[in-house]
Amino acid sequence: MNMEQQGSIAVNQLGYRNKDAKIARIAGEGNRRFRLVNHVSGEEVWQGQTLSAFEDAASGIMVSWGDFSAWEQPGTYRIEDEDGQSSYPFMISDVVYEEAHQALLKAFYYFRCGVELEEEYAGPWKHAPCHLTPALVYGEEPRRIDAKGGWHDAGDYGKYVAPGAKAVADLLLAYECYPTAFAEPLPLPESDGVMPDVLHECRYELEWMLRMQDSETGGVFHKLTTLQFPGPDVMPEEDHAELYITPVSATATGCFAGVMAMAARVYAAYDASFAAACLQAAERAWAWLELHPDYPGFRNPPEISTGEYGDEQDMDERYWAAAELYRTTGESRYHQAFQQFARQEAFDKYELGWADMGGYGTISYLMSEQEQDPELAVRLQAGLQQRAAELAAVSSRDGFGISLKPEQYIWGSNMLVMNHAMLLLIADRLSGSPAFERHALEHIHYLLGANVMGISYVTGLGTRSILYPHHRPSEGDGVEAPVPGLVSGGPNYGKQDDYAREHLAGRAPAASFADVMESYATNEVTIYWNSPAVFVLSHFI
Repeated sequence: MNMEQQGSIAVNQLGYRNKDAKIARIAGEGNRRFRLVNHVSGEEVWQGQTLSAFEDAASGIMVSWGDFSAWEQPGTYRIEDEDGQSSYPFMISDVVYEEAHQALLKAFYYFRCGVELEEEYAGPWKHAPCHLTPALVYGEEPRRIDAKGGWHDAGDYGKYVAPGAKAVADLLLAYECYPTAFAEPLPLPESDGVMPDVLHECRYELEWMLRMQDSETGGVFHKLTTLQFPGPDVMPEEDHAELYITPVSATATGCFAGVMAMAARVYAAYDASFAAACLQAAERAWAWLELHPDYPGFRNPPEISTGEYGDEQDMDERYWAAAELYRTTGESRYHQAFQQFARQEAFDKYELGWADMGGYGTISYLMSEQEQDPELAVRLQAGLQQRAAELAAVSSRDGFGISLKPEQYIWGSNMLVMNHAMLLLIADRLSGSPAFERHALEHIHYLLGANVMGISYVTGLGTRSILYPHHRPSEGDGVEAPVPGLVSGGPNYGKQDDYAREHLAGRAPAASFADVMESYATNEVTIYWNSPAVFVLSHFI
């Protein structure tokens, strides 16, 4: 049921910081009176008039904005309109997003593979160790590799290098930009009061990635999965099918080189030997890339039907790897390689998706303390600011304040929502001006309930949050509540699953969502949808 059918008023169900802009999204024609009500006492504390309603192309409804930014008094409130319709309750407080930030980060612990999730840390979502058997290298049987550990990628139990690298990169960038946001322990089994838990968690994935580097060539295997997906309610420890490691790919190797060079820099202050191992691995991966300048894109072998993460274009991954290796080592050969890739027009230099890693290369170069090519740095900075301005312009026209055009409500649209918010904040950071911050914050409001569905797209956060994500442990663990802190993929106009095709036909792009396990095209979860959300929340706490 979308917002129009439900007749609700959409707000961020967690709330708003005292001095931030606060806008309720109200469905319906015309403009109308609305009031702010103390949710505990029922007392009206403030009243206002909405702006004129307009047709929102993405959601397919008429929507007006009720701006109550002027009210800064802490408390728990709700919005009511003149027809008696009410929003879900929300807070106004200086402390709104800390709990959400912790939950989004703690989700990575729940994605862990190869280790027992103990009740002390996992609560009712505990489970036994899983996927401990050494994996067969596909096409090289009987060669086996012990590649246990790391994070399950999504609602299934596959483990993939390129998406994992995006997730780790987002978290390490968040730590580099906002270290104080990670001062509080989660806690984790590794929590020691010395190294922040975000780095303990990233290390768990990085150590798995190190096992995925081919000891003979330095190239990096693309993924580790079973031949087919397990059943929808199979717990990880019950998934006993043979594990396979697929062949080396250039995209995995490029992502690996980039994230390992980044890790070498970040971990140097905490564990010099681990940092050195990461850098050595990155340099071996780079050597493989240099030996294989034109390498075919990855495709699943015929017997394997799990997630492919195919990518014909590997120049963006090489661009990112060169940037991180230069930033970490200062070696001119990496700078020269970066400059060469930067001249290419074959990839986008501001995207932050697992298939388009160019944005990470640009960000690394612009944030680097190494000597820069002045002309190139100016061009990349100008391009970043232009992209951010374009996103802000779309946000200003959108009924719910976000930067997605109707055609961008694709599989994992909430990743784009958070990627865009992340890019807006980084553009601010590199320009020294908070010009885009308010638009980034609207993206958080959208994720947490200020959307046409009137739902928080994060499990366990908000009065009405998703309950039935496409996530096998949440389906099979016997616990009524889903694993908390998981970001749903969100509305998907493509409707690529049977449930969505049958039940969401005719829905507008932003309303093409179903909170059911069967709708994997709209309601799956993944590590790399959580990771940019962690980055964005880090800015606001």
